Amino acid sequence: MRGLRVLPSGRPGRGRLYVNGPDGRAVAWYDRQPNRVSLLAADQREAVLAALRPYLTGDWTLGPPPVPTAAELRRLVLAPDEDLAPNRPGESLIGELTHGSPGSRARHRMRQDLQARQRTGAELEALEAADWRAVHDVPIPGLGLLDHLLIGPPGVFAILSVPGRRQRVHIGDLQLAVGRSEPRPDPRWIRGAAARATRALSVPIVPVLVVADASRLEVAPTLRDVRVLQSPTAVVALAEAPVTLKLPDVEALFTLGRDLGTWRGARRGG
Repeated sequence: MRGLRVLPSGRPGRGRLYVNGPDGRAVAWYDRQPNRVSLLAADQREAVLAALRPYLTGDWTLGPPPVPTAAELRRLVLAPDEDLAPNRPGESLIGELTHGSPGSRARHRMRQDLQARQRTGAELEALEAADWRAVHDVPIPGLGLLDHLLIGPPGVFAILSVPGRRQRVHIGDLQLAVGRSEPRPDPRWIRGAAARATRALSVPIVPVLVVADASRLEVAPTLRDVRVLQSPTAVVALAEAPVTLKLPDVEALFTLGRDLGTWRGARRGG
């Protein structure tokens, strides 16, 4: 079959690779850990292997796919332009810095924001080998883009990255201040994003602020419903939380979270 495309299920170099036909539907996939190619149609064997050849390593095997789970069935019919999983951390800022024309001061701030998102994103993606999944730049109706949605055995987390800019960061119940800059409503925003994501995925979602490059971090003792973590130890704190989800639940929620339609249909409020 002509026009086959190989697309990752997560970030490049990790997870499953899908081989999609011209209509965007999967005709095969390659799981890296078991080193197995699952083929949906035997007559496409050679075309699929040709498309996957740059990615295959070691002694791989090929055969029909196992009976798909409900999450896998939903992924198989997910069009590429509806799939958020390939998003890079800070995808929207990369676009603005590449194609936009902000002033030099605004560009400097955007670079700092991007670095914070990329640092947090790299830490989260390092958890994928331990059965965690992450989606970046998730559109929350009425609020904008959520930096990171993290799904793993301890639960689901809505994460906002905060650039500390090597200054003192003070986080209160409703606002956050970096140095002497104007306070921002980050604590209130991440609460609202987590509440709307909870409705969209129908599971409890914990709001999290991850602060990078702060000279000092101060958190109001009354702030109890938002977790505040400091990079680069944020991943350790999340990974040590008690297990609440089984792997099939993680995969099912990841499939929902990566589907743009999940967020397009999310109700407003919160």
